[in-house]
Amino acid sequence: MRHFGHISPAARKGLFHREPAEFGAGSPARMLSTALGATLYSPATRPRLADDIIKQAGRGVVSMVLCLEDSIDDSEVTEAEENLVRQFTDLAARGVEVPLLFIRVREPEQITDLVNRLGGSARLLSGFVLPKFTEERGVPFMEALTKAETAMSRRLFAMPVLESPELLHLESRGETLRGIARTVDRYRDQVLALRLGVTDFCSAYGLRRAPDMTAYDVQLVAAVIADVVNVLGRADGTGFTITGPVWEYFRLQERMFKPQLRRSPFLEGRAEELRTELIEHDLDGLLREIELDRANGLLGKTCIHPSHVAPVHALSVVSHEEFSDAQDILRPERGGGGVMRSAYTNKMNEVKPHRAWAERTLLRAEVFGVAKEDVGFVDLLAAGLAE
Repeated sequence: MRHFGHISPAARKGLFHREPAEFGAGSPARMLSTALGATLYSPATRPRLADDIIKQAGRGVVSMVLCLEDSIDDSEVTEAEENLVRQFTDLAARGVEVPLLFIRVREPEQITDLVNRLGGSARLLSGFVLPKFTEERGVPFMEALTKAETAMSRRLFAMPVLESPELLHLESRGETLRGIARTVDRYRDQVLALRLGVTDFCSAYGLRRAPDMTAYDVQLVAAVIADVVNVLGRADGTGFTITGPVWEYFRLQERMFKPQLRRSPFLEGRAEELRTELIEHDLDGLLREIELDRANGLLGKTCIHPSHVAPVHALSVVSHEEFSDAQDILRPERGGGGVMRSAYTNKMNEVKPHRAWAERTLLRAEVFGVAKEDVGFVDLLAAGLAE
């Protein structure tokens, strides 16, 4: 699979200076963690789940989570597990390409039980999402994952969700983070990415952000995100990919504040119409939050509606300017450091401080591609929505 693989080769050629690379479930973990993009969540109770998965793959989704936890009622768990087994069997029989598929479980025992019940269709499974992850809760989950890997004789990834009250509360946050760090470091090869459960953070204080506000406008949440990145997202080789929080809105809401989407990128062709559509569906706030995610060290995003996928992927493409800067910084002859003016003559590139950024940018360029010099996110977004 590849990002923007659902659009025609001719359309990709017109958009990309360097097209997104192909990847699959067997690709290196570092590549997969960057490639997750918009990870679409779906309740495991959906009666036509196999059809839904194939449909979303055809629309550009490359990673999905099939949820047995918060998205379903406690009384539905048994039925949802049975449905998962049926739907995986159906998918396996069709022999079609599917996104990276993860199951969000409630308890460690579900991991080994589901792998056994899935049988041969478990080959479609990339891993499990582990809720309310702390050191105490996390170790049993990781031990169960290791047993499942042994039983299957193949790699399975974990994506822990950081959402527990102990992580949110100031008096316990430091030790909770240190415990999480110890656990994920111990199982480093199996941890694909860390996910943030911002809805649970807000719930602990009876908060809910409005559609014209981002997670970073809620100071309690912003403080936790900063501390998580500080401890678990370092660029010194000890860090992990940390994904952006879920965007909850997908319907028209009464707007209190002015739209946050500038007109200037939308002044040609159908672009103004696209801008209006985004504002009407409250996606201008999503676009702003995606930009703030990256500015704060997060990559990819949890999504609960298909309409969120194209914006996440469009804003994940590396611009020609970013690519030019990253290449300049990482030239072999720059190994000794130094400062230079960018090829775009609008900024300073300092080799040593910007090296980690440049390395991450080139990895993102590999999986999301590099836009042509005259192609912006509006063009990429329109192309993604058109197919």
